[in-house]
Amino acid sequence: MTIRSNKQLDRLLLIGKIVAETLKLMQDAVQPGITTAELNRIGAKHLKQCGARPAPIVAYKFPAETCISLNDECAHGIPGKRVIRPGDLVNIDVSAELGGVYADCGGTVGVGVMSKANQRLMQQTRHALDAALHVARAGAPINAIGYAVEGVAKRGGYSIITALGGHGVGHKLHEEPRNIPNHFDRKERRPLREGTVLTIEPFFAMGHGEIYEAEDGWTLKMEDGQNACQYEHTIVVTRGKPIVVTAL
Repeated sequence: MTIRSNKQLDRLLLIGKIVAETLKLMQDAVQPGITTAELNRIGAKHLKQCGARPAPIVAYKFPAETCISLNDECAHGIPGKRVIRPGDLVNIDVSAELGGVYADCGGTVGVGVMSKANQRLMQQTRHALDAALHVARAGAPINAIGYAVEGVAKRGGYSIITALGGHGVGHKLHEEPRNIPNHFDRKERRPLREGTVLTIEPFFAMGHGEIYEAEDGWTLKMEDGQNACQYEHTIVVTRGKPIVVTAL
């Protein structure tokens, strides 16, 4: 999606606010003893109250309104009976549609007293998102985003889950540019264009970064069983700082 009018921007900002509010409500509810299904119901209720449709169901017939992934699950975790326990890393991804416009966001929270390793993983992944937002400007090549993210990963000693990355969003949940790598790809020289709507979502892992699809056909997990972390915003590219659609 390319923003061409204030009306388009207002519609995008509205759905961005809704998904950001939903994510915050769910994150605030994370505590030992709650199940991932209960967390999902909190998010589903808020989306319904706002008149928004959950994008995972609309776009892909995913079996829940939101994605909740724990520890070595890096993405697309299906909410269910699993009980959240102290020390867990809980990644929540919320995307939704309202009036034909989509927005997408996500973030990881820790449960209770966290190990220093998990605290640092979350801190550095969030730092990578901030670094990428800083360089996402009209005229810059798409690989500037990956260069920024990879730089943080290398300095921190983390692997990047290269199979996952950002994407265009707006009229659909996933649209052009289809893949915005979180690593530096010399060939990805397409320029970022003013008004383009996209997501930036670094995925860091403590281990080697290779993933596989679980037997449920959705959940992506780390091959080596190490923890993973993700943060995500939907943005509009401008000539200066991007408009972060999913920032509260």
